[in-house]
Amino acid sequence: MMKKISVIGMGSWGTTLAILLAEKGFSVFGWEWIKNRAEGMEKYRENKIFLPGCHFPDNANSKYRMKISNDLDFVVENGDIILLAVPSHIIRKICESEKNLLAGKQIVNVAKGIENGSLMRMSEVIHDATGISYENILTLSGPTHAEEVSKKLPATIVAASKSKEFAKQIQNIFMTDFFRVYTSNDLVGVELGGSTKNIIAIGAGISSGMNLGDNAAAALIARGLREITRLGIKFGANPHTFSGISGIGDLIVTCGSEHSRNRHVGVLLAKGKSLQKIIDGMEMVAEGVKTTKSVYYLSEKFGIDMPITRQIYRVLFEGLSPQQALRNLMTREGKSEEEF
Repeated sequence: MMKKISVIGMGSWGTTLAILLAEKGFSVFGWEWIKNRAEGMEKYRENKIFLPGCHFPDNANSKYRMKISNDLDFVVENGDIILLAVPSHIIRKICESEKNLLAGKQIVNVAKGIENGSLMRMSEVIHDATGISYENILTLSGPTHAEEVSKKLPATIVAASKSKEFAKQIQNIFMTDFFRVYTSNDLVGVELGGSTKNIIAIGAGISSGMNLGDNAAAALIARGLREITRLGIKFGANPHTFSGISGIGDLIVTCGSEHSRNRHVGVLLAKGKSLQKIIDGMEMVAEGVKTTKSVYYLSEKFGIDMPITRQIYRVLFEGLSPQQALRNLMTREGKSEEEF
Protein backbone atom coordinates (compact mmCIF):
# COMPACT_ATOMS: atom_id res chain seq x y z
CA MET A 1 0.00 0.00 0.00
CA MET A 2 1.39 3.42 -0.99
CA LYS A 3 2.07 5.81 1.87
CA LYS A 4 -0.04 8.93 2.32
CA ILE A 5 1.99 12.14 2.46
CA SER A 6 1.04 15.37 4.19
CA VAL A 7 2.66 18.63 3.07
CA ILE A 8 2.69 21.31 5.77
CA GLY A 9 3.05 24.64 4.00
CA MET A 10 1.73 25.29 0.50
CA GLY A 11 4.15 27.96 -0.65
CA SER A 12 5.88 27.57 -3.99
CA TRP A 13 8.17 24.71 -2.89
CA GLY A 14 5.56 22.85 -0.86
CA THR A 15 3.11 23.10 -3.74
CA THR A 16 5.71 21.92 -6.25
CA LEU A 17 6.55 18.84 -4.19
CA ALA A 18 2.87 18.11 -3.50
CA ILE A 19 2.14 18.10 -7.25
CA LEU A 20 5.18 15.92 -7.94
CA LEU A 21 4.05 13.35 -5.37
CA ALA A 22 0.41 13.38 -6.47
CA GLU A 23 1.44 12.85 -10.09
CA LYS A 24 3.38 9.79 -8.93
CA GLY A 25 0.15 8.36 -7.50
CA PHE A 26 0.52 9.19 -3.81
CA SER A 27 -2.41 10.53 -1.81
CA VAL A 28 -1.31 14.03 -0.78
CA PHE A 29 -2.80 16.26 1.91
CA GLY A 30 -1.65 19.90 1.82
CA TRP A 31 -2.00 22.43 4.64
CA GLU A 32 -2.33 26.13 3.81
CA TRP A 33 -2.45 28.40 6.86
CA ILE A 34 -4.65 31.12 5.29
CA LYS A 35 -8.18 29.76 5.02
CA ASN A 36 -9.36 31.56 1.88
CA ARG A 37 -6.16 30.56 0.07
CA ALA A 38 -6.71 26.93 1.04
CA GLU A 39 -10.29 27.10 -0.23
CA GLY A 40 -9.12 28.74 -3.47
CA MET A 41 -6.50 26.04 -4.10
CA GLU A 42 -9.00 23.29 -3.46
CA LYS A 43 -11.62 24.89 -5.70
CA TYR A 44 -9.44 26.01 -8.62
CA ARG A 45 -6.82 23.21 -8.33
CA GLU A 46 -4.01 25.74 -8.58
CA ASN A 47 -1.83 27.90 -6.30
CA LYS A 48 -2.58 31.18 -8.05
CA ILE A 49 -0.38 33.25 -5.71
CA PHE A 50 2.89 31.32 -5.59
CA LEU A 51 2.71 28.94 -8.57
CA PRO A 52 0.24 30.24 -11.15
CA GLY A 53 -0.26 28.00 -14.18
CA CYS A 54 0.79 24.76 -12.44
CA HIS A 55 -2.43 22.80 -12.08
CA PHE A 56 -3.04 20.13 -9.48
CA PRO A 57 -3.72 16.55 -10.61
CA ASP A 58 -7.35 15.60 -11.23
CA ASN A 59 -8.92 13.91 -8.20
CA ALA A 60 -11.39 11.91 -10.28
CA ASN A 61 -9.72 8.53 -9.72
CA SER A 62 -9.01 8.91 -6.02
CA LYS A 63 -10.93 10.44 -3.13
CA TYR A 64 -7.88 12.29 -1.84
CA ARG A 65 -5.23 12.29 -4.58
CA MET A 66 -4.44 15.89 -3.59
CA LYS A 67 -6.55 17.51 -0.88
CA ILE A 68 -5.84 21.06 0.37
CA SER A 69 -7.11 22.10 3.78
CA ASN A 70 -6.77 24.83 6.39
CA ASP A 71 -7.27 22.21 9.14
CA LEU A 72 -3.76 21.36 10.39
CA ASP A 73 -4.90 18.47 12.61
CA PHE A 74 -6.73 16.86 9.69
CA VAL A 75 -3.72 17.15 7.38
CA VAL A 76 -1.21 15.81 9.94
CA GLU A 77 -3.46 12.98 11.05
CA ASN A 78 -3.94 11.69 7.50
CA GLY A 79 -0.27 11.49 6.52
CA ASP A 80 2.14 8.61 7.10
CA ILE A 81 5.01 10.88 6.07
CA ILE A 82 4.93 14.56 7.08
CA LEU A 83 6.72 16.98 4.75
CA LEU A 84 7.52 20.23 6.58
CA ALA A 85 7.66 23.03 4.01
CA VAL A 86 7.13 26.06 6.26
CA PRO A 87 9.82 28.69 7.01
CA SER A 88 12.44 27.54 9.50
CA HIS A 89 11.28 29.89 12.27
CA ILE A 90 7.80 28.26 12.17
CA ILE A 91 9.04 24.65 12.45
CA ARG A 92 9.11 24.52 16.26
CA LYS A 93 5.64 26.05 16.62
CA ILE A 94 4.15 23.50 14.19
CA CYS A 95 5.91 20.56 15.83
CA GLU A 96 4.92 21.56 19.35
CA SER A 97 1.28 22.17 18.44
CA GLU A 98 1.01 18.83 16.62
CA LYS A 99 3.28 16.79 18.90
CA ASN A 100 0.67 14.16 19.77
CA LEU A 101 -0.48 13.64 16.18
CA LEU A 102 3.11 13.49 14.94
CA ALA A 103 3.96 10.55 17.19
CA GLY A 104 4.93 7.55 15.07
CA LYS A 105 5.22 9.60 11.86
CA GLN A 106 8.22 9.99 9.59
CA ILE A 107 9.31 13.61 9.09
CA VAL A 108 10.83 15.12 5.95
CA ASN A 109 12.05 18.70 6.33
CA VAL A 110 12.76 21.07 3.43
CA ALA A 111 13.24 24.28 5.46
CA LYS A 112 16.75 25.76 5.34
CA GLY A 113 17.73 27.64 8.45
CA ILE A 114 19.21 27.64 11.94
CA GLU A 115 16.87 28.60 14.77
CA ASN A 116 17.51 31.92 16.49
CA GLY A 117 18.09 31.57 20.21
CA SER A 118 18.67 27.81 20.41
CA LEU A 119 21.07 27.84 17.40
CA MET A 120 19.69 24.42 16.45
CA ARG A 121 19.54 22.93 12.96
CA MET A 122 16.07 21.94 11.75
CA SER A 123 16.43 18.22 12.52
CA GLU A 124 17.47 19.19 16.05
CA VAL A 125 14.46 21.48 16.41
CA ILE A 126 12.11 18.72 15.22
CA HIS A 127 13.65 16.17 17.59
CA ASP A 128 13.62 18.63 20.50
CA ALA A 129 10.00 19.67 19.95
CA THR A 130 8.51 16.23 19.29
CA GLY A 131 10.84 13.61 20.75
CA ILE A 132 10.80 11.81 17.37
CA SER A 133 13.93 9.74 16.82
CA TYR A 134 16.56 11.03 14.39
CA GLU A 135 16.10 7.73 12.55
CA ASN A 136 12.68 9.05 11.46
CA ILE A 137 13.84 12.57 10.53
CA LEU A 138 15.23 13.51 7.12
CA THR A 139 16.23 16.75 5.42
CA LEU A 140 15.74 17.20 1.67
CA SER A 141 18.08 19.91 0.39
CA GLY A 142 19.74 21.06 -2.82
CA PRO A 143 19.69 23.53 -5.73
CA THR A 144 15.97 23.27 -6.50
CA HIS A 145 14.11 26.50 -7.24
CA ALA A 146 10.39 25.73 -7.33
CA GLU A 147 9.96 27.93 -10.40
CA GLU A 148 12.04 25.46 -12.42
CA VAL A 149 11.13 22.12 -10.79
CA SER A 150 7.42 22.93 -11.26
CA LYS A 151 8.13 23.15 -15.02
CA LYS A 152 9.82 19.72 -14.88
CA LEU A 153 13.24 21.14 -15.68
CA PRO A 154 15.99 18.74 -14.53
CA ALA A 155 17.13 19.12 -10.92
CA THR A 156 19.00 17.18 -8.25
CA ILE A 157 18.57 17.07 -4.48
CA VAL A 158 19.97 15.22 -1.45
CA ALA A 159 17.94 13.16 1.04
CA ALA A 160 19.98 13.22 4.27
CA SER A 161 19.20 11.12 7.32
CA LYS A 162 21.00 9.15 10.00
CA SER A 163 18.93 6.20 8.76
CA LYS A 164 20.15 4.83 5.42
CA GLU A 165 16.85 2.95 5.07
CA PHE A 166 14.75 6.11 5.48
CA ALA A 167 16.97 8.03 3.04
CA LYS A 168 16.58 5.24 0.46
CA GLN A 169 12.82 5.19 0.99
CA ILE A 170 12.52 8.94 0.37
CA GLN A 171 14.81 8.64 -2.64
CA ASN A 172 12.42 6.13 -4.19
CA ILE A 173 9.35 8.19 -3.31
CA PHE A 174 10.57 11.46 -4.83
CA MET A 175 12.68 10.29 -7.78
CA THR A 176 11.32 11.04 -11.27
CA ASP A 177 12.82 11.36 -14.75
CA PHE A 178 13.41 15.08 -14.10
CA PHE A 179 13.98 15.09 -10.31
CA ARG A 180 17.04 13.07 -9.29
CA VAL A 181 17.54 12.29 -5.58
CA TYR A 182 20.84 11.32 -3.96
CA THR A 183 21.13 9.92 -0.42
CA SER A 184 23.49 11.00 2.36
CA ASN A 185 24.03 10.11 6.02
CA ASP A 186 25.69 13.50 6.68
CA LEU A 187 22.64 15.22 8.12
CA VAL A 188 24.80 17.89 9.80
CA GLY A 189 26.64 18.83 6.60
CA VAL A 190 23.58 18.88 4.37
CA GLU A 191 21.62 21.05 6.81
CA LEU A 192 24.48 23.48 7.43
CA GLY A 193 25.21 23.77 3.70
CA GLY A 194 21.58 24.46 2.86
CA SER A 195 21.25 27.05 5.62
CA THR A 196 24.48 29.00 5.41
CA LYS A 197 24.54 29.37 1.62
CA ASN A 198 21.65 31.81 2.07
CA ILE A 199 23.98 34.16 3.97
CA ILE A 200 26.51 34.14 1.14
CA ALA A 201 23.64 34.70 -1.32
CA ILE A 202 22.76 37.94 0.47
CA GLY A 203 26.38 38.94 -0.06
CA ALA A 204 26.13 37.96 -3.72
CA GLY A 205 23.10 40.22 -4.07
CA ILE A 206 25.00 43.09 -2.45
CA SER A 207 27.89 42.49 -4.85
CA SER A 208 25.53 42.53 -7.83
CA GLY A 209 23.70 45.61 -6.60
CA MET A 210 27.02 47.44 -6.26
CA ASN A 211 28.09 46.31 -9.77
CA LEU A 212 31.30 44.76 -8.43
CA GLY A 213 31.70 42.40 -11.41
CA ASP A 214 32.24 38.71 -12.06
CA ASN A 215 35.61 38.46 -10.31
CA ALA A 216 34.11 39.63 -7.03
CA ALA A 217 31.15 37.26 -7.41
CA ALA A 218 33.46 34.28 -7.99
CA ALA A 219 35.65 35.21 -5.02
CA LEU A 220 32.62 35.57 -2.79
CA ILE A 221 31.36 32.08 -3.67
CA ALA A 222 34.80 30.51 -3.21
CA ARG A 223 35.56 32.18 0.10
CA GLY A 224 31.97 31.73 1.24
CA LEU A 225 32.34 28.00 0.67
CA ARG A 226 35.43 28.03 2.89
CA GLU A 227 33.41 29.64 5.69
CA ILE A 228 30.61 27.10 5.31
CA THR A 229 33.09 24.22 5.35
CA ARG A 230 34.88 25.63 8.41
CA LEU A 231 31.58 25.77 10.26
CA GLY A 232 30.63 22.27 9.17
CA ILE A 233 33.92 20.71 10.25
CA LYS A 234 33.52 22.29 13.69
CA PHE A 235 30.22 20.45 14.15
CA GLY A 236 31.34 17.11 12.76
CA ALA A 237 30.21 17.33 9.13
CA ASN A 238 32.03 15.53 6.35
CA PRO A 239 33.95 18.27 4.46
CA HIS A 240 33.29 16.46 1.16
CA THR A 241 29.57 17.17 1.58
CA PHE A 242 30.23 20.83 0.83
CA SER A 243 31.72 20.03 -2.57
CA GLY A 244 28.48 18.24 -3.53
CA ILE A 245 25.09 19.39 -4.72
CA SER A 246 23.79 20.33 -1.25
CA GLY A 247 26.94 22.43 -0.73
CA ILE A 248 28.56 24.15 -3.71
CA GLY A 249 25.63 23.21 -5.97
CA ASP A 250 23.08 24.99 -3.80
CA LEU A 251 25.50 27.84 -3.16
CA ILE A 252 26.01 28.53 -6.87
CA VAL A 253 22.32 28.58 -7.75
CA THR A 254 21.32 30.72 -4.76
CA CYS A 255 24.07 33.25 -5.38
CA GLY A 256 23.45 33.53 -9.11
CA SER A 257 19.75 33.03 -9.75
CA GLU A 258 17.12 35.72 -10.22
CA HIS A 259 14.75 33.35 -8.40
CA SER A 260 16.80 33.67 -5.18
CA ARG A 261 14.97 35.57 -2.46
CA ASN A 262 18.16 35.99 -0.42
CA ARG A 263 20.08 37.40 -3.36
CA HIS A 264 17.16 39.78 -3.91
CA VAL A 265 17.52 41.07 -0.34
CA GLY A 266 21.20 41.81 -0.97
CA VAL A 267 20.53 43.66 -4.23
CA LEU A 268 18.04 45.96 -2.51
CA LEU A 269 20.37 46.54 0.45
CA ALA A 270 23.08 47.66 -1.98
CA LYS A 271 20.60 50.11 -3.50
CA GLY A 272 20.02 51.73 -0.10
CA LYS A 273 16.73 50.14 1.01
CA SER A 274 16.32 49.36 4.70
CA LEU A 275 16.05 45.74 5.76
CA GLN A 276 12.60 46.27 7.27
CA LYS A 277 11.22 47.79 4.07
CA ILE A 278 12.67 44.93 2.04
CA ILE A 279 11.08 42.30 4.31
CA ASP A 280 7.75 44.15 4.37
CA GLY A 281 7.69 44.16 0.57
CA MET A 282 8.24 40.39 0.20
CA GLU A 283 5.46 37.80 0.07
CA MET A 284 7.89 34.92 0.63
CA VAL A 285 10.53 34.51 3.36
CA ALA A 286 14.26 35.10 2.82
CA GLU A 287 15.65 32.53 5.25
CA GLY A 288 19.15 33.99 5.14
CA VAL A 289 18.23 37.04 7.21
CA LYS A 290 17.42 35.11 10.40
CA THR A 291 20.10 32.50 9.64
CA THR A 292 22.77 35.21 9.46
CA LYS A 293 22.05 36.09 13.09
CA SER A 294 22.22 32.44 14.21
CA VAL A 295 25.43 31.64 12.31
CA TYR A 296 27.11 34.84 13.47
CA TYR A 297 26.36 33.90 17.09
CA LEU A 298 27.61 30.35 16.46
CA SER A 299 30.86 31.67 14.98
CA GLU A 300 31.38 33.99 17.92
CA LYS A 301 30.53 31.34 20.52
CA PHE A 302 32.83 28.68 19.06
CA GLY A 303 35.59 30.89 17.67
CA ILE A 304 35.01 30.06 13.99
CA ASP A 305 36.55 32.49 11.50
CA MET A 306 33.68 33.65 9.26
CA PRO A 307 34.55 37.16 8.02
CA ILE A 308 31.92 37.33 5.25
CA THR A 309 29.17 36.28 7.65
CA ARG A 310 30.41 38.84 10.18
CA GLN A 311 30.21 41.70 7.68
CA ILE A 312 26.78 40.66 6.38
CA TYR A 313 25.54 40.48 9.97
CA ARG A 314 26.78 44.03 10.54
CA VAL A 315 25.06 45.27 7.36
CA LEU A 316 21.77 43.58 8.30
CA PHE A 317 21.64 44.35 12.01
CA GLU A 318 24.15 47.09 12.87
CA GLY A 319 23.60 49.57 10.06
CA LEU A 320 27.02 49.10 8.43
CA SER A 321 27.05 50.29 4.84
CA PRO A 322 27.74 47.69 2.12
CA GLN A 323 30.61 49.88 0.92
CA GLN A 324 32.31 49.77 4.34
CA ALA A 325 31.68 46.04 4.63
CA LEU A 326 33.51 45.54 1.33
CA ARG A 327 36.46 47.65 2.52
CA ASN A 328 36.60 45.67 5.76
CA LEU A 329 36.83 42.39 3.84
CA MET A 330 39.35 43.55 1.27
CA THR A 331 41.75 45.17 3.74
CA ARG A 332 42.02 42.32 6.24
CA GLU A 333 45.46 40.93 7.07
CA GLY A 334 46.90 38.74 4.30
CA LYS A 335 46.37 34.99 4.67
CA SER A 336 47.34 31.73 3.00
CA GLU A 337 44.63 29.89 1.09
CA GLU A 338 46.08 26.54 2.23
CA GLU A 339 44.19 26.73 5.50
CA PHE A 340 42.96 23.12 5.47
